[in-house]
Amino acid sequence: MNRPASAPSSGRLVYALSFVLFFSVMNATMFNVALPSIAGEFRLPSSAVSWVATIYSVLYALGSLLFGKLADRLPLKRLITVGLLAFASGSAIGVFADSYAMLLTARVIQAAGASCVPALVMLIPIRFYPPERRGRVMGTIASTLAFSAGIGPIVGGFIAGQFHWSGMFLVSLLAPVALPFIRRALPDEPVRDGGQVDWYGAGLLGAAVTLLMLSVTQWNGWYLLGSAALAALFVIRSRKAPHPFVQLSLFRNADYTCGLIVSFSALFAVFGLFLMTPMMLGNPEGHGLGAQAIGFVLFPGAMSAALLGRFGGGLVDRRGTRFALFVALGFIGAGMLALSLLSAADAWVIALLLPLINAPFTFVQTAMAKSVSSTLPREQSGVGMGMYNLVNFLSGAISGAIVSKLIEFDLSGLNAFALVQPSTYGAVYLLLALLIAMTGLLAYVRLERRPKMAARPNRSVSGL
Repeated sequence: MNRPASAPSSGRLVYALSFVLFFSVMNATMFNVALPSIAGEFRLPSSAVSWVATIYSVLYALGSLLFGKLADRLPLKRLITVGLLAFASGSAIGVFADSYAMLLTARVIQAAGASCVPALVMLIPIRFYPPERRGRVMGTIASTLAFSAGIGPIVGGFIAGQFHWSGMFLVSLLAPVALPFIRRALPDEPVRDGGQVDWYGAGLLGAAVTLLMLSVTQWNGWYLLGSAALAALFVIRSRKAPHPFVQLSLFRNADYTCGLIVSFSALFAVFGLFLMTPMMLGNPEGHGLGAQAIGFVLFPGAMSAALLGRFGGGLVDRRGTRFALFVALGFIGAGMLALSLLSAADAWVIALLLPLINAPFTFVQTAMAKSVSSTLPREQSGVGMGMYNLVNFLSGAISGAIVSKLIEFDLSGLNAFALVQPSTYGAVYLLLALLIAMTGLLAYVRLERRPKMAARPNRSVSGL
């Protein structure tokens, strides 16, 4: 086996990676609140301006899989350098964007570069940390991911409201500050022989995923049919290609596939809550809060995720992924049930309940990332975790579309046990709580009580 010439010398590496992860994830959420301002400045219809957010999400999801695939062959140091420099280039273009075309170009380059981050920060613990310490590392990463996703709309609203939306690109230029340290800390790795990348297969998969996301965001059946057709072609291509983009044998690994399903279901429920809660708080017929007030209500949940994520990682290391997952799902289900009963209560009640969901959400991410990674052989760890990231991003997109559609109907009759006033929002919270319960049942039946330990890393890391 080829051994790296050197190894990361300090656990501070994970904090540098969390720093760049913060900006890459925040960019996926903070532009949402600036869309009305962008539409007004460039005189765009809502269908056009939505691409500012959609194109980033699509390329971010696909890019994470591509970088994961490339990481099975190329050194992580090289990949993260290319990715962060592209992210910085897109951000610099965005600062000076004076047209819609220039703005979209900036977002495309941003997303293409930023997508390296989720793929590689998941691989570094697998490749360089011993299994018994990965939970704490992944807990730090998960807390950063949850915090950055939650804080994004707050930061975006402040910048767009007090200054100008282009300031969000300026903030993103801070991300590459950590690159010199990351390059020094990561070991030199050899280029591994994995055959040629199947770009035709990658294109088919990318097109299928893009049409799937468009079908759920625009409720277009033709896009869904096109996605299914391209997915079928991708499967055919993967069976015939000498070096397929994704080995279909990966999905014959029952533990891996079950982990993807459990992760998708849990994240579907939580992402649905993340989308719906600001809508509920801003509804003029309900709480009627402004953007700044909504940010204050959401802030305790985001902070709880940031502060307690590493504790969840330690819990995973001490008690195992299965125990941590059930504890987290229990708190999330209880929190959603409480929200279903109190959805019409004062905003401060909502603010107190959100940490019951946000903080355990980081436990779920940590437990599932460690569980899924433990089922993968080293030669498939990159593409396997890339697919895991892709499934998680898809769960968010599909959840957002379905939850947005559900709240258009009068479902208050399902919320008959509400303690304040029955509402459609309360009914959807109840449905999400039921989904969490079903996810817990699936995990109990299918996930191993004592997952097999993954292969030891090339080198272990100290200091964390």
